[in-house]
Amino acid sequence: MAHELPPLPYGYDALEPWINTRTMQLHHDMHHAAYVKNLNAALEGHPDLAAKGIDALLADLSAVPEAIRGAVRNNGGGHANHTMFWQIMGPNAGGQPEGELAAAMTSAFGDFESFKTRFNDAGGKRFGSGWVWVVLDKDGRLDIVSTPNQDTPTSDGSKVIFGNDVWEHAYYLTYENRRPEYLKAWWNVVNWKAVADRFASAARGSGGQVLALIEPVSASGFPDLERGSRAHRCAQG
Repeated sequence: MAHELPPLPYGYDALEPWINTRTMQLHHDMHHAAYVKNLNAALEGHPDLAAKGIDALLADLSAVPEAIRGAVRNNGGGHANHTMFWQIMGPNAGGQPEGELAAAMTSAFGDFESFKTRFNDAGGKRFGSGWVWVVLDKDGRLDIVSTPNQDTPTSDGSKVIFGNDVWEHAYYLTYENRRPEYLKAWWNVVNWKAVADRFASAARGSGGQVLALIEPVSASGFPDLERGSRAHRCAQG
């Protein structure tokens, strides 16, 4: 079964002024569409792989023949990443997470402003093109990670909660080379209800338990992962 380009869940102009209409048209109708087209082309002649869902496909790239593995990694990642991206943005959005998601994020990253600073820093420091993510890793730990190109944390066994696209095509028409400005503005379009739904689904898949770092904390105010942080479990519904 061929992979399909999902429709945007809102109009091209819905994220104005933070992301302009032309950016959304090009990003969805040309860039995302190209990833889907190229992924389907790579999977021709491999009906067993073509029958897999995109997450299952990317979670086991070792099962993909080497001759097409790069194309599947790049274009499959681009398809999966952008499908998530459209879903976790929306009009009249922004604000802050609430409920269990907010509690887990506070335990893992500190207050919301500290979290945004750390997330934006990771996105700003991604050299060239890529993504910045909040993931639930293989140990059930919330973390902020960055990947190059269209690589997805799914391929490393993590569950993507949400992420931001820092390829220039995501922001250049409005922000030009001012990526930090884009990263700061992007929070105005985050749909926290959609993010919370993804978090709840990921937590259920981890047996209802999420590891949240609580100490030690570095001088910057963020958990110090290099020093063997102690953790506690946050039960999810």
